[in-house]
Amino acid sequence: MISIRHAVSVLLTVLALTASCSSPVSETPTDPVTPANTLTEEEKAAGWKLLFDGQSLAGWEDPASEDPPGDSWTVVDGCIRATNDPQIREDLPTLETFGDFELSWEWKISQGGNSGLKYRIQDRVYLAEGLTNPDAKRFEDTVDYELTNRGTKRTDITPGEKNEEYVVAFEYQLIDNDGHPDARASLDRSAGAMYAMAAPTEQVTRPVGEWNESRIVLRGMHVEHWLNGTKIVEADLDSEQVLAGVKKRWTTDSPVYQMLAEQPQRKTPIVLQNHNDEAWFRSIKIREF
Repeated sequence: MISIRHAVSVLLTVLALTASCSSPVSETPTDPVTPANTLTEEEKAAGWKLLFDGQSLAGWEDPASEDPPGDSWTVVDGCIRATNDPQIREDLPTLETFGDFELSWEWKISQGGNSGLKYRIQDRVYLAEGLTNPDAKRFEDTVDYELTNRGTKRTDITPGEKNEEYVVAFEYQLIDNDGHPDARASLDRSAGAMYAMAAPTEQVTRPVGEWNESRIVLRGMHVEHWLNGTKIVEADLDSEQVLAGVKKRWTTDSPVYQMLAEQPQRKTPIVLQNHNDEAWFRSIKIREF
């Protein structure tokens, strides 16, 4: 008869062997997590610098200091926060301009939210409620009209009136893939896409409320979008694929098409987008080539 002690010994041996057949645990210690909004010594040596100090909008065009003051952006708990439904919906540009670069940042989005990060900026234009083209049938028609006529200024804004500034640029899309209709309608409007121009090859976003890690590598006309360690977009900004996306949205008669096709501005700010939804940004860092 097999003793209880012997049976237990056999069972433990079997369990140990089973465990040894599973995925091995790495013997390399996990690197300690770098605190948000800081650089490691290695990053400093490699030429990285922070665009956000974790406490203020120093280094950015703070809309609260404009006339009239804007309400699209705040700093909360070590994050730059895009506010929900501001009176003046405007993006947040850096004061410094950049040509070829590698940019890294962390972001999270609100439930059903939409945002973005823009680069290779070509122009900015105000779209004041009630002062734009009355014949416009699409948002793009309004932008084209204002770019052509330049009829609206920030000082035209009156209390209680909605206003928007539109930034002409290429955009790294930040969005709730499951909760926003734009992302569900087309892959080239999902998280990590070059908005309306190039779709991501994989869907690797984390659940709403969790931090994502994004990266853009831009050299001349060649760009890469990375998300959570995976390269999901690689394209040339002057390629047929990208220009086909611009043409589909704007038409070749649009001044936006001309700007994005020719890109006369090559050294420009980095811009965070307010799309009327809450979004959070931190650990924004860049190095130039």
